[in-house]
This record gives sequence, structure tokens and C-alpha cells, in this order.
Amino acid sequence: MSATAQTLRPPSRALMFLEGRAIHEFGAFLGALPLLSFAPRGDGHPVLVLPGLVASDSSTRPLRSFLKGRGYDVHGWRQGRNLGLRDGVQNAMQDLVHELSDKHGRKISLVGWSLGGVYARQLAKLMPDRVRSVITLGSPFAGNPRSTNAWRVYEMASGRRADEEDRRFGGSLAQTPPVPTTAIFSRTDGICAWQGCMEKTSPTSESIEVESSHCGMGHHPAVVYAVADRLAQPEGAWQPFDRSGWRSFVYPDPNR
Repeated sequence: MSATAQTLRPPSRALMFLEGRAIHEFGAFLGALPLLSFAPRGDGHPVLVLPGLVASDSSTRPLRSFLKGRGYDVHGWRQGRNLGLRDGVQNAMQDLVHELSDKHGRKISLVGWSLGGVYARQLAKLMPDRVRSVITLGSPFAGNPRSTNAWRVYEMASGRRADEEDRRFGGSLAQTPPVPTTAIFSRTDGICAWQGCMEKTSPTSESIEVESSHCGMGHHPAVVYAVADRLAQPEGAWQPFDRSGWRSFVYPDPNR
């Protein structure tokens, strides 16, 4: 872990209190559905959506429903609440990746919100022959495990130390997966330090910035559009997100 990652601090209390705007962001999502219908359609490949800490598939239902309407075969993780990497969780996720990939005879895309995104990255490292792409939403993979306002919740829910990294599950969290990878983050995230949610830029990896809360990221209109755009990239012909034109007003330059 770099010195910068080690010194990252959790978001301020002011930002944490602003997480209540997630409710309004869901209202914005509902209001934006007519515009979101112009998002690129998919090619029908399977997509697995992984929820965040203490959340379940119910939290990702709006995103999954939207992606299903764009032509994807979308699935939740089927394990109830995400209470951390307890016994059996890793094996169940790997089995599900195998099941969906075998069922469709295709690679699958993984979309993970917060802790679910950390899982998605590690699954892609273990199973690159099964995974087509990875998209993370506010996932703290590149910072100090305690640079979030949720590390105590994680320790209580999982029974594990927040800084206890199990290298058997894909190795280093910060290492970029060997598949096209997009990290969506917000500088106004009230749960995770945004610097720890950014991906290193490469020919097959990128970061997309949005102005969103952490708890609303799974249904924020700008996030939902970006996810649909990234999933629509042709397999084997991935290109970075295009911020030109109207998109420059919605998606800030992540490297500013």
C-alpha cells in the first residue's frame, strides 16, 4: 500500500450527514427514466450485480431493472445481506460466476457497489476467463481499509478486522483486474474516501467521476447512464468513456 493510501482519512462528518440526499437521488432517477432510455442498449450478455455492505439484492433492484430493460440478462448475488467475506461467501460468488457463464456460454460483466465492487475486482482476478468487464461504484479498493466511515460496521458484521486482507481472494485489492475495468467515484462520497475509489488509468482501465452520494450511487442517473454505456462496449473492443459534448457537463474530469 502506498504512503498516500495509508494516510487517507474517512470523509468528513458534514459529507456523511449529506448522505441523506440518496433519497432525492432516487427521485431524480425515476424522473430521469425517459432520458435514460437513450442510453446504449446491450448485447444480451449476463451481468452480475453485487450489493454493498449490509445491503442485499433489494438495494440493487432499480439498477438491475434498468439494465434488464437495456437488453442484459441481469442477476443479483443471491446471498441475502452482504455481511462481509464470511465462510462460504467467496465460494458461492465463484460458483455463481461459473453458473452464469456456463448457462450463456459467454463471459459475464460484474457490477459492484461499494464492498460489492471490491468483490467484483477480486473475482475478475481469479476468473479472467469468465469475466468480460468490471464496474465499481464507490468501492474503496485503493486506500487504507479504515479510510471509510463504515469500517466499524464491517468489523461487527463480518467478525474480521477491516485491515485483514485475504490474499487468497484475488491478491492485492489495489491491483487492477486483467479485464476492462471502470471505477465510478464521487468526491462528495460521505462513506468512502474518494481517492481510494479511483482506478489507475491504462488502455483497459479508467475512472469516471460523478457528483453523487455514496448511498445513492446505485440509482443516481449519471451513474446508471455510465454503467449502461460501459456495459455496451463490444467485447474485445473496449474504449475509454467519452466525456465530450454534453457529457462534459455531467461528468467532471476525474484528473483535474
